[in-house]
Amino acid sequence: MALGHGHPRIVKAIQDQAVVLQQSILGNFTHPQAAELARRLALLMPTPDRHVLFASDGASAVEQALKIAMQYWNNIGRGEKHRFACLHGAYHGDTLGAMAVGYLDEWHRPFKPALSKAIQLPFPIAADAFSIWEEQLTQHRDELAAVIVEPLCLGAAGMLMYPAELLHKLGTWCKANEVLLIDDEIAMGFGRTGRMFAFEHAGVDPDLVCVGKALTGGALPMSATIAKNFLYETFGDEPADHTLQHGHTYCGNPIAAAAANEALRVYEEMGIAERAAALGKRLAAQLQALCNAPGVRDVRCLGLIGVVELEPNFGPNATFRPGWVRQRLQEQGVLLRPLGNVFYLMPPFIIKEEELDELVATFVAAIRAAL
Repeated sequence: MALGHGHPRIVKAIQDQAVVLQQSILGNFTHPQAAELARRLALLMPTPDRHVLFASDGASAVEQALKIAMQYWNNIGRGEKHRFACLHGAYHGDTLGAMAVGYLDEWHRPFKPALSKAIQLPFPIAADAFSIWEEQLTQHRDELAAVIVEPLCLGAAGMLMYPAELLHKLGTWCKANEVLLIDDEIAMGFGRTGRMFAFEHAGVDPDLVCVGKALTGGALPMSATIAKNFLYETFGDEPADHTLQHGHTYCGNPIAAAAANEALRVYEEMGIAERAAALGKRLAAQLQALCNAPGVRDVRCLGLIGVVELEPNFGPNATFRPGWVRQRLQEQGVLLRPLGNVFYLMPPFIIKEEELDELVATFVAAIRAAL
């Protein structure tokens, strides 16, 4: 919950909209909240020449982006560009298209026969090793519709982070080689990394941006796929019909859109990216207490994200159990969702400095006790 539970302004926006219009499908229709939200999202991009397609969850936003990318090349007569590249270990959702660009055999084996085969770029790699990606991308350039990335941090892979320079080089390569860049900001967007969107750290301008989660402050399910106009303009119905035959019943739901519009107003007034950056520095400084501690493999931070990765077999009897840390923290009022031996904090943006200090102190103490 980016703004915590029950934020009064989000609650009021939901209540006010609920007595005006609860639902209106966006197929051949629109309504003021959706139009306003599309405008706001476009203006948050590096250039405002965008159109927006709404959905209900992150996986659906990714699915839309993949379909837009593939059909775009068909629309302009280049249907041979139909494949996707992704980072190994990336997670983009649990629908079929999203699984295909985030395939992990241990998770998705039963569905493998139904999935298209994406080109998986090795990850992690050294900061100066873009040539490894470049070689593989160039080999498949003529059939690549797009590259999709989680920008700067791969969440489900264990909060693995990579430098902005790698993303910058990838964006430059895509632009030079007629390959679209899809940026999945569903977890990292809206200030989390200390910039409004993570791609800003790399100075890239993605062709398609997927947003969700914090879009409504976390209050209601809503996501969006933000596409550059040059893509949108190929989806007309004259002289040939190039309509995108895609749409969800509740995409752009008025109540969810009202919550999102209010959340974006709150973010703007809070200076959300600057606040996350400042709180993130405080978080990072306090997590330094665990650097070089026995049993700690790595401590890494990005904006208002703090990660502690432990040695999986630490201790004389290798009996360390992540569940013990989780239970200990829960008993102290801290809800945590570790990824195996990776423990991370992504606190809400409304957290006060003294609350953050208490959270981190409790977090550090629980890990120290476990080790």
